[in-house]
Amino acid sequence: MPSSGQLNQAIANAVVRGHRLYVGRGPTRAHAFYHHNVVVVVMENALTQGERSLVESGRDDAVREMRHEFQEMMRRHLIHAVEELTTCTVAAALSATHLDPDVQAEVFLLDRPVPADTALVDG
Repeated sequence: MPSSGQLNQAIANAVVRGHRLYVGRGPTRAHAFYHHNVVVVVMENALTQGERSLVESGRDDAVREMRHEFQEMMRRHLIHAVEELTTCTVAAALSATHLDPDVQAEVFLLDRPVPADTALVDG
């Protein structure tokens, strides 16, 4: 049986891989945690250099819109990863981006609490 720390790390790694796949780079820091049927992944320093340049020139709305599009594109990938790792079905997925400081969050509401005996599959 994996520890909750192992599952948290596997979820954070999977979400970072998803961001890297769709955005071209992942965040420099990420951590995940779950409580009952809620999984939260918080990521820091996730913006690309181009996005940071846009923010510096006052184009926050453009960056938020672009991030929203990226999050919509990777939604299925992230849901699939969380479902495989937790053995639960994702009922809802929410994404948020904060520009200064550069912080992003992915929140997953599961159909049931994460089972205590979840088999860890690092996908």
